[in-house]
Amino acid sequence: MALWGIFISAFIIGFSGAIMPGPMLGVTIDGSLKKSWMAGPLIVLGHGILELLLIAVMTFGLKDFFSNLTVAGFIGLFGGLFLAWMGYGMIKSAVGKSVSLNGQRTGNNSYLRNLVFTGIYVSATNPYFIIWWASTGMESIRRAYEIGLLGVLFFYVGHILSDFAWYTLISVAVSRGKKLVSDAVYSRIVLLLGIFIIAFSFYFIGSGCKMLLNGVM
Repeated sequence: MALWGIFISAFIIGFSGAIMPGPMLGVTIDGSLKKSWMAGPLIVLGHGILELLLIAVMTFGLKDFFSNLTVAGFIGLFGGLFLAWMGYGMIKSAVGKSVSLNGQRTGNNSYLRNLVFTGIYVSATNPYFIIWWASTGMESIRRAYEIGLLGVLFFYVGHILSDFAWYTLISVAVSRGKKLVSDAVYSRIVLLLGIFIIAFSFYFIGSGCKMLLNGVM
């Protein structure tokens, strides 16, 4: 996969995860209402610091681990299955119109005082975040590292830019008292990205099975 292919796929997959309601969205909306539109970028900065540390550990600490075809195959297979589950959930939510940007505020104000730390905190304590990086994230890094450190850099930049783009949009909209994205439009975005995620999961699963077969033979 070429560098720009890594960047674009990292952005789209990252954006698919970013738009789903969760703790990050809740604290971003609260922070935007109580402080300013800068809440989103600052929270993502904290989130990105944690992700950068994870990527560094995976890249340098597990590079020999990644080089084993059998291990790489299992990572690809597990990462693909997780992506498929994620895509299915997105499509189901969009079709059932159960996704909404409303009702995402959180009542806990204590950790909103330091928004960068908030980004680290809500990420580190989110089981979904941990599972994603242990499966899909690890497989994405393994593929990016086939090109070298530049590939990993392109992956990280594409991934974190998707978070900055979405949460900055949310912060600006909330802080100005406007709803730039209606629930109907939001559902369509989730549906389209869910379809993309399902398609990309087949690529991961197919590649994983191929590596497993090559590792055994």
